[in-house]
Amino acid sequence: MTALKVTFWVCLFLVFYTYVGYGMLIWLLVRLKRIVRGKAEQKALPADDSLPHVTFLVCAYNEQDVVEMKMENIRQLDYPSDKLHIMWVTDGSSDNTNEYLKAYPEVQVVYSPERRGKTAALNHGISQVKSEITVMTDANTLVNCEAIREIVRCMQDPKVGCVAGEKRVMARHDGQAAAEGEGLYWKYESALKRLDSEFYSAMGAAGELNAIRTNIYEPMPENALLDDFVMSMKMVQQGYKIAYTSNAYAMEYGSADLTEESKRKRRIAAGGLQSSWWLHSMMNPFRYPVVAFQFVSHRVLRWSITPIAMMALIPLNVALVMMKGGTIYTIIWILQIVFYLASFCGYQLEQHGRKNKLLYVPYYFLFMNINVFRGMHYLRNHKGGGTWEKAKRG
Repeated sequence: MTALKVTFWVCLFLVFYTYVGYGMLIWLLVRLKRIVRGKAEQKALPADDSLPHVTFLVCAYNEQDVVEMKMENIRQLDYPSDKLHIMWVTDGSSDNTNEYLKAYPEVQVVYSPERRGKTAALNHGISQVKSEITVMTDANTLVNCEAIREIVRCMQDPKVGCVAGEKRVMARHDGQAAAEGEGLYWKYESALKRLDSEFYSAMGAAGELNAIRTNIYEPMPENALLDDFVMSMKMVQQGYKIAYTSNAYAMEYGSADLTEESKRKRRIAAGGLQSSWWLHSMMNPFRYPVVAFQFVSHRVLRWSITPIAMMALIPLNVALVMMKGGTIYTIIWILQIVFYLASFCGYQLEQHGRKNKLLYVPYYFLFMNINVFRGMHYLRNHKGGGTWEKAKRG
């Protein structure tokens, strides 16, 4: 029974640490850092005549429906027009995206008829960039007008190789479960990124809005499923930091429903496992002492061991209750039953177009972890290409 108890407590610790404990620990470490070193001062933004040239790069596959919206948003960006270069990479597009872009003479279109996926498109597009900084964003996102100035301000720190903007999820109507669940997740994720960045470096940048120093970009394998994460972490591997800023943000609608959201979660989980393997050297605490701690705690555990530990708690807890291991195991088992019943009720309400926030939180949490297992299956059957089916947005 001793081995069973030890395994149970290890699994319980992993679940608690991954989803709650790390957030508490990194918050405490940041507070201690501020006491010892003081809060870091923000870098000043150069005058307009000293601002660097920036390329605003959009990767788009069959995005004719959002060209007008995106270009209107780009034209509202607060940055000198002579220093802002617009590039659309439309590799493989078979709709009228390229035709629609002809209406915008300021746009440089980079196109190849073969569709090889977003990573290949990024490699292709960035190879054509001449500016010092490249800002990347998805075609279906709206970026705040101050975003580029904020990114350039962050880049005034020579140790920063990448800037991660904030992702904000919009719902088209109240009760849109997938969008609201995704939005809740990203609020927590944004808080962790902000703390990670202040402690040392954010652990990855999201494709909705990020920026890099163009000259340190390393072309990525075309079968990368999380191109934005691999790209940004490769820069940390080179010795640079990822700065996170909520003052540069991208807004997009959440997935149309949880079926569509599951497509995203599966791919992200598969990409997380793939990139964890590719970047496994960064888990070496002797070579990357701080990064290894942040990378494993914030990313690797939730993509690999912790979901398995969470599922293992069920049979382990049942066995310990049956073997009369002690009152504490009965209490934890009752709490597990309450959690899964709440998740099931949240699922039932969502299926009938209704939602209770108290019940939806455990449901969405369980939904995310189930999709890690689906991601494992996705990766095992992945044929090596860089293309994937896009999730429909609400």
